[in-house]
Amino acid sequence: MGVADATGGNSPGTLPAVGHGEDDDGDRPPAPWPPETTTVSDPALQHHAISYIELAVSDMEAAKRFYTSAFDWAFNEYGPAYAGIRRPAGAEGEVGGLRHDADRTPGGAGSGGPLVILFSADLPATLERVRAAGGTITTDPFDFPGGRRFHFLDPSGNELAVWAEPVDAA
Repeated sequence: MGVADATGGNSPGTLPAVGHGEDDDGDRPPAPWPPETTTVSDPALQHHAISYIELAVSDMEAAKRFYTSAFDWAFNEYGPAYAGIRRPAGAEGEVGGLRHDADRTPGGAGSGGPLVILFSADLPATLERVRAAGGTITTDPFDFPGGRRFHFLDPSGNELAVWAEPVDAA
């Protein structure tokens, strides 16, 4: 049995819509939370694991251009105020979303949220792509016990980090 979706049906791996107050067309309240069932049919969903990250953005189109250019992200469009971040490599579903926040200003209101950390197989190339896409590097690459990483701000002022595994000494 799947988790109840926002329309009240059972859809494997689909969680109820939360946090927006109404469903897509605005005529029904969201499904009850927590869900009435604890059965999850998608083995990728793990209890208390990060499942979805939303980033508040001041300019939706600039944010989509940035993340497409820097990381090859693709989006599902839900209107001018929301875009879902598709799972990589054509996999079904989403890993997060961009939510328009008219009150957000880069480096100002809304900063200080959770740090989202992305993985890279080639940290120097990713650093250059972030710069070329218009990201602002806030912390240059540094060593930490698990490898190397850097931090940056996207055009809406969200701070993110990118890490890579340590390079084996040859």
